[in-house]
Amino acid sequence: MQEDFFPEIITNLPRADVPGERVRAYLLQGERKQVVFVAFDDDVDAPEESHAAQWVVVLDGEVELTMAGEKAVYRRGDTYFVPAGAPHTARIKAGSRLLDIFDEADRYRRL
Repeated sequence: MQEDFFPEIITNLPRADVPGERVRAYLLQGERKQVVFVAFDDDVDAPEESHAAQWVVVLDGEVELTMAGEKAVYRRGDTYFVPAGAPHTARIKAGSRLLDIFDEADRYRRL
């Protein structure tokens, strides 16, 4: 488990209730949005879901996103946007670190 990717300014944030045993998520709560820094220590296959708009920056690792029948792979430095209500799935490789911005204030709860 790579604990030191995110600096203390991030790891001192409250943890978020992102599902997964070896997924660590740190929550920056805004009035109308959430910013979540996420570390994946195992491969994760996220089931199909839809929600408010989401913008993702791949800080490290790899994400395979399937949306509207199109599959795309994103790696360190890449970004992608999921429009509000768009069904999508993702395969996230172990070691990936993401920055997620959600256009909703209650996507995740603070642990």
